[in-house]
Amino acid sequence: MNTAPPAAATAPVTHLLYLHGFRSSPRSTKARRIAAWVNEHRADLVWACPQLPPSPREALDRIFASTEGWPHERMAVIGSSLGGFYATIVAERTGCRAVLLNPAVDPARDLAAHIGEQTTWHGEERFFFRDAYIDELLAIAPPARLRWPDRYFVVIAQGDELLSWREMSSRYAGCRMRLIEGSDHALSDFDVYLAEIVAFLGL
Repeated sequence: MNTAPPAAATAPVTHLLYLHGFRSSPRSTKARRIAAWVNEHRADLVWACPQLPPSPREALDRIFASTEGWPHERMAVIGSSLGGFYATIVAERTGCRAVLLNPAVDPARDLAAHIGEQTTWHGEERFFFRDAYIDELLAIAPPARLRWPDRYFVVIAQGDELLSWREMSSRYAGCRMRLIEGSDHALSDFDVYLAEIVAFLGL
């Protein structure tokens, strides 16, 4: 039977990772808000919020390089949109706690329409999203059945204009979930849910 050490669900979090979404960056509103909270309330935390490259394979390499040596039983990950997809991979590999914010369920399908030159939301840097990245997404996809659903907290907005809240809810059925009436993909009202996220992670 595949199980992580029981301590992974209860040990105090000492290391926190934030993963941004497609076309986003560590300068996103949610990333900066969480970084500010950490700085104000838990400056003792080891904090990482890497800029993720467009290649999913390289993004995953960077994520695990950023957390190399982190104790799995004391780390947690927060991921938004495509970052939620990556956060699921991290949680499934390590057994750590995970908070997912409007997580992408099938990014290989959804991002196939975005092949070509793209512009980031913050700073207007340009990058090229390649055909090969779709295959990379398929290759790294986490298992359909989550090993530790009790270690997830999923925040889903019914008003998400990009992703299906029904698909997200079905994918993460059995996990702790906050289903929001309205809101949007970016969770513009993110501060409303921050206390609940912090409580779930035991910060």
